[in-house]
Amino acid sequence: GCRDKKGLVHRITGALFRAGLNIVRNGEFVDGESGYFYMRTDVQGALSAEDLRCELAELLPADAWVQLRSPEPKRIAVLATKEYHCLGDLLLRHAHGDLNAHICAVVSNHEVLADLVGQFDVPFHCISHIGLDRREHEEQLQKHLAQYELDYVVLAKYMRILSPEFVRHFTHRIINIPHSFLPAFIGANPYRQAFERGVKLIGATAHFVTDDLDEGPIVAQSVIPVDHRQSARDMARAGREVEKIALARALDLVFADQVVVVGNRTIIFD
Repeated sequence: GCRDKKGLVHRITGALFRAGLNIVRNGEFVDGESGYFYMRTDVQGALSAEDLRCELAELLPADAWVQLRSPEPKRIAVLATKEYHCLGDLLLRHAHGDLNAHICAVVSNHEVLADLVGQFDVPFHCISHIGLDRREHEEQLQKHLAQYELDYVVLAKYMRILSPEFVRHFTHRIINIPHSFLPAFIGANPYRQAFERGVKLIGATAHFVTDDLDEGPIVAQSVIPVDHRQSARDMARAGREVEKIALARALDLVFADQVVVVGNRTIIFD
């Protein structure tokens, strides 16, 4: 991305051509408010990353930033507590090669999900929070995660608030699917709240984690219709399904390097 000006697409594609690369997919976006230009390009062919960076640095404005990413699967850890639905969905996708990521480990503050994870031959770590303050618990958590050289951390219904220090260690690399209907029903029993309010749509939002609880850049959202015939339990069951959909969609986009974070917004090259 960089400040917009005429000829940027021509300059970039010309550099890719001279590098012997074949463009198989391209997307551009100019933010009318900020005047910034963003571009994502899929290429085929062998390249010298350093040579390409040097040429682009000469061709593009001084404020330009360039990222060169490999299509190889990301390395991730999944944090969970007791709820199985999002974690189970990710483990199934992982087992069948449909996640574009390698789940290096599942970490939980309870033992409840150990048997589920064990069925998929994925390392499981229980790091109990009992008797520890948040700093002590996160130090142990960080110690376990550090051994895996992770690209991303996925919160699959992880029911503990992460400290700003922990979040900064994984800036824009923690994806969450909150236990609520953002932003309407926050706190305990969101589906009971939705039932009592008589909502007609329920949904879920997957987002990057920031210091502001559940207010980070949104990656994907999904909604489904409900009506007066459905109980709070019915809505909770439907909610679990829509949470899986939103999280899976977000991870597909993030792991394919199709998401650019700009402030508290995202640009999605879909």
